[in-house]
Amino acid sequence: MATHMRVVLHLLLLFLFAVQEVRLVCVDVDSDKEAIVGRAMKLTCIYCMKREEISAETKVEWSYIGPDNRTVIIYLYDNKPQEPEDVELQWKGRLMWNGSKDLQDLSISIQNVTLNDTGKYICKVSRFFKFDAFEHSAIKTVEIDLMVKTKASEDTAAKYSEIMMYVLLVFLTFWLLVEMVYCYRKISKSDELAQDTATDYLAIPSENKENPGPAVTE
Repeated sequence: MATHMRVVLHLLLLFLFAVQEVRLVCVDVDSDKEAIVGRAMKLTCIYCMKREEISAETKVEWSYIGPDNRTVIIYLYDNKPQEPEDVELQWKGRLMWNGSKDLQDLSISIQNVTLNDTGKYICKVSRFFKFDAFEHSAIKTVEIDLMVKTKASEDTAAKYSEIMMYVLLVFLTFWLLVEMVYCYRKISKSDELAQDTATDYLAIPSENKENPGPAVTE
């Protein structure tokens, strides 16, 4: 009993360690570049950190470049997410922090997207590392060219995947029916063969069953 308990505890510890390692996994993905009027839009900005960089200080600056080529700062992260004090009326109250606690995901969301939100968004991430003997900083910039549309465009890949899914379902259903018919026929033949054997046995005269014949002697 004690041995089983030790094995269970070891497996539990291994599972917890694996979960902890998974939490540190970061995947750098590109942001969507198409938004729909009236909906929310996430602007994805990922800056993965190595294990030794977890304690780094992080600052984020989101800016926007519109059709007039003017750059304006629309959102900041400096110890906490915040709007700039002089943020323009177009952005006031419409931007929300959508990042992660470990500051590897530094995304923001635009609420109630309008056609005027079309343009280039720049996510500038600054990391400040402090080691025993020196300090180091790193900067990453992510650019997102956002196009706002009045309605979603047709996703050809999604439609093709949906069609293939239905075709696969039809094929699997047909294959299952064929297998059921094959198994039913096989069982029916086995029953018929067993019934014929039983009928042949019953057709043998009773005296032959009781006296199968003289024993073979050498």
